[in-house]
Amino acid sequence: MSSPSKRRDMDVMKLMMSDYAVETINDGINEFNVEFHGPKESLYEGGVWKIRVELPDAYPYKSPSIGFMNKIFHPNVDELSGSVCLDVINQSWSPMFDLLNVFEVFLPQLLLYPNPTDPLNGDAASLLMKDKQQYEQKVKEYCERYAKRANIGNAPAEDSSDEDISDSQSIASSDDDIAGHSDP
Repeated sequence: MSSPSKRRDMDVMKLMMSDYAVETINDGINEFNVEFHGPKESLYEGGVWKIRVELPDAYPYKSPSIGFMNKIFHPNVDELSGSVCLDVINQSWSPMFDLLNVFEVFLPQLLLYPNPTDPLNGDAASLLMKDKQQYEQKVKEYCERYAKRANIGNAPAEDSSDEDISDSQSIASSDDDIAGHSDP
């Protein structure tokens, strides 16, 4: 077994043995989901997200791909695909980091310190720069609607519906229920 493969195995096992809930995909260790909680004392506190992690063949020399499976309102996260701005991780990634760093440092820092000058979500970036109070309200609405533990088991896939793609502006005011949520 080559050194990068041993390192990958070790990092995934370390993450699985931590306090994070890890769910492997296709019984492999190259793709898995991790339950991530919003950082304390942030707009995202109380939110729970399912994070998709894909490890490239060159891991740890190349950074993992990270994506939010349930919706989040953030300038550096693509609203439709959940992809995290690659620059956020790639600029500071080093083989010295491991998967725990992604969940204990990178993602909390991303949520605590959004960068509206390098956005993947232009609407979030614009709102943050023009009306911070309205931005904060929208973040909280998304957390309430999409980032609860009950939502992460049924998080939509990246291309779950054409409605989201064609009508992304009306998400906050839409009467559509979250997948898996039954009406009373």
